[in-house]
Amino acid sequence: MQLDDNQTNIMQNVILENRKKLTLTGIKDVLSFDDEIVIVESELGLLNIKGSDLKVNKISVETGDVIVDGTIRVVEYSDKNLGPKQGIMSKIFK
Repeated sequence: MQLDDNQTNIMQNVILENRKKLTLTGIKDVLSFDDEIVIVESELGLLNIKGSDLKVNKISVETGDVIVDGTIRVVEYSDKNLGPKQGIMSKIFK
């Protein structure tokens, strides 16, 4: 991911251990989660975690830490400034 000048001081870690434990730092908010997808907001964009049997085991608002356990298949960033034409629904109905 390319950082602009305003993002050079942002620190975020994404640590995946054996595809079973994902530790994230620098998280602003957990937007939604269930056993197949977890969506978190960070300073660098939205982070989508997909898999099965996912559980959010730690959320710390003070430190911005999140730990997700389960079978993790996908970890992907999406732009946090998505317009209505760039959302997932527009991609499906292209």
